[in-house]
Amino acid sequence: MLRIYFYGGQLITTMIIQINTGENLENNARTKEYYSDLVNENLDRFTEYLTRVEVHMADVNAGKSGPADKKCTIEARMSGRDPIAVTAQDEKVEKAFNAALGKVKASMTTIVGKMQEKR
Repeated sequence: MLRIYFYGGQLITTMIIQINTGENLENNARTKEYYSDLVNENLDRFTEYLTRVEVHMADVNAGKSGPADKKCTIEARMSGRDPIAVTAQDEKVEKAFNAALGKVKASMTTIVGKMQEKR
């Protein structure tokens, strides 16, 4: 849900964050809130550019353990631009998520920097 606020005469919007997990991964409100908070903390400075961030986490080997069997894909949608999609894999969901989030943050930094140079 996109939230729009007026604060001191300024229009303030917040991005939609959607967390999706595969059936073999923990999927509850607390987990979704944890990952949503991390997305907010890491991408907060890009809120004016982002409309939606979707996180997809999956267990590639469906419950069997193995190297890099947890996968995280993050898609960041910017208003007026093509979405950014990144993927990372690791043994642990949290490590895959953090790696993917780092990639999105780096991409956003580059894109927003170029956009600001053109102004």
